[in-house]
Amino acid sequence: MEVEGLNTLLLLLPALGWGLLPPVVAKLGGKPSNEILGTALGTLIASVGVFIVLRPQITLQSFLLAAFAGAFWIVGQVGQYHGYQKIGVSQTMPISTGLQLVGTSLIGVFIFGEWSTVVEKAFGALGVLLLIIGIWLTSITDRKQQGKNKQRVNTIIMLILTSAGYWVYNSIPRGLSESGLAIFLPESIGMVLAAVIYILATKQGNVFKEKTSWTNIIGGLIFSFAAVTYILSVKANGVNTAFVVSQVSVVISTLLGMVWMHETKSRRELMYTIMGLVLIVAGAVITTIF
Repeated sequence: MEVEGLNTLLLLLPALGWGLLPPVVAKLGGKPSNEILGTALGTLIASVGVFIVLRPQITLQSFLLAAFAGAFWIVGQVGQYHGYQKIGVSQTMPISTGLQLVGTSLIGVFIFGEWSTVVEKAFGALGVLLLIIGIWLTSITDRKQQGKNKQRVNTIIMLILTSAGYWVYNSIPRGLSESGLAIFLPESIGMVLAAVIYILATKQGNVFKEKTSWTNIIGGLIFSFAAVTYILSVKANGVNTAFVVSQVSVVISTLLGMVWMHETKSRRELMYTIMGLVLIVAGAVITTIF
């Protein structure tokens, strides 16, 4: 029973960490370049600590692949950070989460052969369908101004394109034999290198001197808490279960976006958001049980 309780806790902790990350980073402020640099540096600091304590072994090939995965995480996260500024946390997170769920789940089923039995496929598909419907409901908006609608459409297109980074980030570790904690350091090194390349390529070198970049290290530490507990959850509960339940973070981030960030919604929008969040939780539970 104690082991089962610990496994359940491990399922929930990544959702808590990733749910807190968006509003915390948005609250810390700065440009997406400040946020992505701080988050990457905070992750590197945490991963060095994990490496010193555990001293995990890893091959050069796995090290490079993990760094490659970390670099692609930056692609997805830059898209999210731009989304926070364009349409807010409570709008960005449901859309981004939905795209991650669809892409990563399909990769898991068709490439890695997960949900092997007919029953697993049926209930897994039902759970993901409920999640996607719930996420869609939370993204419904009443805004009809042409300028805002155009900005929202452009932001969604940007999120679709950058979510491919998350798909790569989530998929590469499945093909590695080393434990998740062993690849945490190389992933964070890839994140920092990709963040620096992004900043230099977009000619934003001044962000290295700006205070906001360094305060956003807090975001990286929160991400690391979620990432480490997620790695442990994958080992204890399996990839699909751990991944889907971790996406309940969208419930936390959406609610905090409205309450803490004061992102207002009309009565109709709020009603759809609550309905959507209920479906997200239901979908996560169904996918976890089956």
